[in-house]
Amino acid sequence: MPNPLKYIIYSSTIILIMTACSGSKKQSSNAFLVNEKPNDATLVFQTGFEGTSQVIVNSKNVPSFITPGYDIDDIVGVDNTLSKKNDWVKDLDNNPDAGQFLIEYTGGDTTQRFVKIIPEPGNPKNHVLQFWLNDSWHASEGQQKARIQTDIYNIKEGFKEIYQTERVFLTEDFVVLKSYPDKINWLTIAEFWNNEWWMKGEKYGFRLTLGIGKASAEASDLNFILNAENAGQKEVWNANTTTTPKVKVPIGKWFTMDYYYKEGNEKTGRFYMAITPDGGTKQVVFDVTNFTHNTDDPNPNGVTGFSPMKLYTSKDVVGFVKSQGKTLQIFWDDFKLWKGKKPE
Repeated sequence: MPNPLKYIIYSSTIILIMTACSGSKKQSSNAFLVNEKPNDATLVFQTGFEGTSQVIVNSKNVPSFITPGYDIDDIVGVDNTLSKKNDWVKDLDNNPDAGQFLIEYTGGDTTQRFVKIIPEPGNPKNHVLQFWLNDSWHASEGQQKARIQTDIYNIKEGFKEIYQTERVFLTEDFVVLKSYPDKINWLTIAEFWNNEWWMKGEKYGFRLTLGIGKASAEASDLNFILNAENAGQKEVWNANTTTTPKVKVPIGKWFTMDYYYKEGNEKTGRFYMAITPDGGTKQVVFDVTNFTHNTDDPNPNGVTGFSPMKLYTSKDVVGFVKSQGKTLQIFWDDFKLWKGKKPE
């Protein structure tokens, strides 16, 4: 688990260095520099799923915007291996600079999907958040599909900028998707709303979706995919049509993902995403300058809800994995969220 951030000041240049320590935790390789003053970056929340962090199954604290009848889970507690911004309720749910956290499925049951905090396989002193998805069900929009997602909704003052890091491990079962007999263009791992287009009275909905894909029907490596849509799923831009995938999705190996979102138009909006495999170097996957709000919105007000960790796909994809005797599983760890922080 990384130690708290340490600041090293050299005359007039202040460099923020984030490192991970060893001890009973994994050795992390994600060290990066951010050329900005510390006061420009506000740490909103951080967790390594340690301490008293626990999943509350079928939470009764159901927000009004959740479709009635759907079960949700929650996480409460404090990661006391970290010195600050480590309380799930105080620093997220009750923080005016953050939003309400929940785990959402839109249907299904625990034989089909679940989220748990577990000892990391092979490293039991470390705890991780496990996503387990093995089937599809009749869900939202009248569709048969499969979904697990963590949400931060009800953000009172929309985020104009978000910087997020998290460690990710896709289990070896993801390898079977390399032989999926079609392209994969829907396997979402994160989603950002500016604003949520399903909310009553919202005229200017916009969604930015990050996922895992496969570029052809032939057997091939998996790659990351990214696109943006106005309300009604009207695509505004697609990063995969303008660039050739160069970064393969690591499978069976821990890597750190960095996301950066900045609200803006086709000249000022930005979405950046990079990965750093353990023991490797940082690889920039996307760095897009384009709309990050609805193209018709005269007064965009930031990201009002997002899913920082997600596993969402079609019945065909999850059905294929199940037919091979495998299960879609992702482990997440060391989640950190900032406002005002920028890529190097």
